[in-house]
Amino acid sequence: MQHCGKNRRCLVIMWVLLCLIGTGGCTTTTVQPEDLRLTPETRAKRQSQLRVFDTGNEAGVLDAVAAVLQDIGFQIDESEMQLGLIVGSKERSAIQPGAVAASVTLAVALTILTGEAIDPVYDERQTMRVSVVTTPVEEKNGTAVRVNFQRLVFTNTGVISKKQVLGSDEIYQEFFAK
Repeated sequence: MQHCGKNRRCLVIMWVLLCLIGTGGCTTTTVQPEDLRLTPETRAKRQSQLRVFDTGNEAGVLDAVAAVLQDIGFQIDESEMQLGLIVGSKERSAIQPGAVAASVTLAVALTILTGEAIDPVYDERQTMRVSVVTTPVEEKNGTAVRVNFQRLVFTNTGVISKKQVLGSDEIYQEFFAK
């Protein structure tokens, strides 16, 4: 009889968990108008990411952008010339010896304290991503170019530890200068 009681208890627990999971997706969120407003910081960041060139030759601008990206070490992952889009990436090491040493020391200490083998976790590699979008500016017979640089950092276990939009003005100024 005790075995039957355990099964019932398990069924009840599973039923409660399923009900909780099922109701968890029923929440609604509303977007407030202030959530959609650009802050002065956002406007300033977008201004640093955008330049208008005095040429209506959007295809030529895209070719130049692709060449600059390749010159600074990016591989072109996607390009859709008709849409004015280029996406690129490059891989770099993210290993910092001090951080690795600290992670190993912590793992050893936790292994000693718990008796369980704990593997050290540290940042190992990073992927720099760039996306470029061009748009014709007809009233100026020009082409607007907006670039966005991001960085994803992966641990030695393959988990993303950091996602960052790179926002320093110097990066964008250097890109547009080239």
